[in-house]
Amino acid sequence: MKTLHDIRLSMLDLVAVREGGTVADALAIALRTAQHAERLGFQRYWLAEHHNMSGIASSATAVLVGHIAGGTQRIRVGSGGVMLPNHAPLVVAEAFGTLAELYPNRIDLGLGRAPGTDPLTMRALRRDRPETEQDFPRDVAELQRLLGESQPGAKVVAMPGAGTHVPIWLLGSSLFSAQLAAERGLPYAFASHFAPRYLLQALQMYRQNFRPSAVLDKPYAIVGVPFIGAPTDDEAQYLASSTYQRVLGILTGRRGQLPAPVEGFMDRLDPQAQAAIADFLACAVIGGPETVSAGFAQLAEVTQADEFMIVSDVFDPALRLRSLDIAAAAMREPALV
Repeated sequence: MKTLHDIRLSMLDLVAVREGGTVADALAIALRTAQHAERLGFQRYWLAEHHNMSGIASSATAVLVGHIAGGTQRIRVGSGGVMLPNHAPLVVAEAFGTLAELYPNRIDLGLGRAPGTDPLTMRALRRDRPETEQDFPRDVAELQRLLGESQPGAKVVAMPGAGTHVPIWLLGSSLFSAQLAAERGLPYAFASHFAPRYLLQALQMYRQNFRPSAVLDKPYAIVGVPFIGAPTDDEAQYLASSTYQRVLGILTGRRGQLPAPVEGFMDRLDPQAQAAIADFLACAVIGGPETVSAGFAQLAEVTQADEFMIVSDVFDPALRLRSLDIAAAAMREPALV
C-alpha cells in the first residue's frame, strides 16, 4: 500500500490566459511556475496541446517545452500531450529529438489521440482524412522506431531524434490508450483532471495486461488531479471558483480566458449545473492543508498511483505558487490517513 511519500508529484500546465492578461503574461507565469515547481522537488512539468482556444496559450507545445526546459535546471519537461493525429510522426520525432539533444535526460513525450480542438480547426491543421482505430497505434510504433537506434538501411531517419530514446508516455481518458500502453510496456497517464469516469477501470486494465518492455519492467501510472490549496477550506473554494467558471464554460460551449474568482459562484447555479461541474472535477482536491492531505491520501489509496500530476488554475499567479507549496507539503506526509 502506497503512502503519500511514495508518490511523485508533478504538474500539467494549460498555460491559461487570464482575463485582463495577455499571452505573453501567460507564458511568463508558466515559466515562473515551473521554476517554483522545480524548487519544490516536482518530478516533471508538462504542457498540453490545444488549438483555437482564447484562454490557452500552449498550442505550439514543443516550442513551449523548450522554453520551460531552458528556464529550469533539473525538472523533467514534456508534453501532456502532443495530440498525435495532428502531426506526422517524423515531425514530432525531430522536434523532441532536438529538445532531447538540447536538454539531455529531461524531456518527456506524452502522446494523446484526440485532436485537442474543434472540427474546423482540425481541417486547418491539415487533418484531411478521418482517423481509423489503427492510426494511433501505428503512429506510436513509428515514433518508437524513429526515436530508437537508427537501423541499417533505414530510408527515413529522424535527425535529430534517432538514438535519443525520448521516453514515450501514452495519455488517455478512456480504455483504448490503457490497453495500448499495457501491450507496448509504456508508462501511462490518465486524464482524470477532466474526464475521471473511467479512471479506475483504465488503471485496472493497464496493470492487469501490462507486458514488460525494454523501457519499463512494471506498470507506471500517472493520475491527473485538479488541485487548489489555500490556508483555509473557504479560501480554497473561493479560488476554485475560477476553475468552476472555466469548467462551466467548457460544458456549455462558452470557452474563454481564465476568470477571476467569484464569491459564492457555485451557490448561484442550478443543481444540474452543480452536478455537472462536480462530475467533471470528481478527482479534485481543493481545500486547506488538512483537507488537501486527506484528499491526496484518499486518492492514493483508491488509485495506487505512482505519480500525481496536478492541474492548478488559480487566477492570481502568486497564490498559485502558494497552492503548489501546500501540495508539496501534503505529499511529504509519512503515511495514509
